[in-house]
Amino acid sequence: MFKIKIEYLPSYKKEWERLNYKHTGDAGFDLRAAIEEPITLQPNEFKLISTGIKMEMIPDKTLPFNFEMQIRPRSGLAAKFGIGIINSPGTVDFFYRGEIKTPLINLSNQPFTINPGERIAQAVICPVIQAVIEETSKVEENTDRGSGGFGSTGTK
Repeated sequence: MFKIKIEYLPSYKKEWERLNYKHTGDAGFDLRAAIEEPITLQPNEFKLISTGIKMEMIPDKTLPFNFEMQIRPRSGLAAKFGIGIINSPGTVDFFYRGEIKTPLINLSNQPFTINPGERIAQAVICPVIQAVIEETSKVEENTDRGSGGFGSTGTK
């Protein structure tokens, strides 16, 4: 079983629910806005929002890979209010130990207010495999795709 340790910082209020998976089988758990006062995002504005937690992922030596925590938008905030994460999904690397923050963006045409303790994002733990990087003088292009880029496969 993969484990993470969570340190709650003073900005994460004691009355707020601790991190947990709401339902058996859920992919992610919610992150909260650990802020003192409401923050209003104007249309097309983005701000880095504190979550009030630090995290330590515990290595599992039986697995051939490490993990990352991906920070993703909450679907309800995105669908109802146009609130997203500017670098979605954001990556928290395995050995990062600082406070976790998320850069929220208001993609709507209306101001949106984030309240203290509000659930603002979700975190998903994902495996990471590191590749061996090998330099070459030429990358082979003899595939069906070749060097065809954006839109090269058509729309149907």
